[in-house]
Amino acid sequence: MSEQKKIPVVSMQLLIPFILITSLFALWGFANDMTNPMVRGFQKVLELTNKQASLVQLAFYGGYFTMAIPAALFVNKYSYKSGVLIGLALYSIGALLFYPAASWESYGFFLAALYILTFGLAFLETTANPYILAMGAEETATQRLTFAQMFNPMGSIAGLLIAQNFVLGSLQSDNLAEDGITPIYDTLSETAKAAVRTADLQVIRNPYVVLGLVVALFFVLIAVVKMPKSVHHGAKVKFVDSVKRLWKQPKFSFGVISQGVYVGAQIMCWTYVYQYAETLGIDSQTAVMYGLAGYVFSLIGRAAGTVLLSKINSGKLLMIFGLCGMTTVLGAIFLPGMMGIYSLVATSLFFSIMFPTIYGIALDGQGEDAKFGSSFLVMSIVGGALMPLIQGSILDFGGPGYEDTMFLGVSEMRYSFFLSFVCLLIVAIYGRKVYTKYTKEA
Repeated sequence: MSEQKKIPVVSMQLLIPFILITSLFALWGFANDMTNPMVRGFQKVLELTNKQASLVQLAFYGGYFTMAIPAALFVNKYSYKSGVLIGLALYSIGALLFYPAASWESYGFFLAALYILTFGLAFLETTANPYILAMGAEETATQRLTFAQMFNPMGSIAGLLIAQNFVLGSLQSDNLAEDGITPIYDTLSETAKAAVRTADLQVIRNPYVVLGLVVALFFVLIAVVKMPKSVHHGAKVKFVDSVKRLWKQPKFSFGVISQGVYVGAQIMCWTYVYQYAETLGIDSQTAVMYGLAGYVFSLIGRAAGTVLLSKINSGKLLMIFGLCGMTTVLGAIFLPGMMGIYSLVATSLFFSIMFPTIYGIALDGQGEDAKFGSSFLVMSIVGGALMPLIQGSILDFGGPGYEDTMFLGVSEMRYSFFLSFVCLLIVAIYGRKVYTKYTKEA
């Protein structure tokens, strides 16, 4: 009896296109996670409340929600390569708009620039994710996407290091007096504050402008390289009929909900780790190291997840990671001192496989409908805008500080993470339904 031939994750014929598209995962990871610490940067420079500062995330992830379906319609009519090029163009334009935004010193202009930038990211994610799934056999699709998604935290780490070394570490508004406690910025006259604000907004502007130029170079590279059509790219799909078929399936509809709450939980943990660190007496630049540790855990988790998914049912593994994440979030809420932030950082290990795994499960077997299914899964990223906004409102509830009110013996900084706990509970329930019910119904 001949030995059964092993199905490759990526065939040699598709290796170069796979590498090129995979590089985009790092590119949008860079933008995603250079932006998270910027919430704290804008808050310091422009003297914003937590809720006002969280509008950065609303603008950023709101762009995904707005543009995901138009991106899918565009790709359905034209091609994946065209979708990638439009995405890169919008990404570059949005980043370059940081230059006039800093000149005008307008928070609204910055938010608009981020909004346009994420139009581009929505095009890229709507295009790249199903393209990666289509580059080979369906049996290895989730593994393939999990591998490609490993490059996302690599870009995230680079973005975070840029934010730490070239932005947060250079903000004059973050300097403290000799006592190490009093912010010098708060003691300045309005004239002096204006000068500091101008300098600091230029500091925030610069990495985005450089990023815009780099993305423009990627646009040129992709434009001149001959990219093959997707394996499934053929007959056009009718949008309304496709949407009806998709939303009749609980595996897909619950998957969209799970994706939204997962992203919300992750962005809350990655955004507010800086404020959490502040309650422990850790300065903003040092706090970035805890954000960086979270991305490293995420990278490790995705590497391990790629292997585990070949041995464990994807739904079961999703449930296990969801339950483990719930445990570490409880640690962030109730463990004292530094143990709390260590537990918060460790949660990233369990976030690691969630996006590609939920994505792969929800789109498994959808064929041409995956084009539009992908858009709804990308739209669900808006959870990353809404959840931090709610958490910011909780943090502002008792006053401007992070320890103004207490519940179950912990401050609002800590109990606000119950939102993340509930989100991960929903993900764990989805994972359980996948391997106990949805897989059997397929």
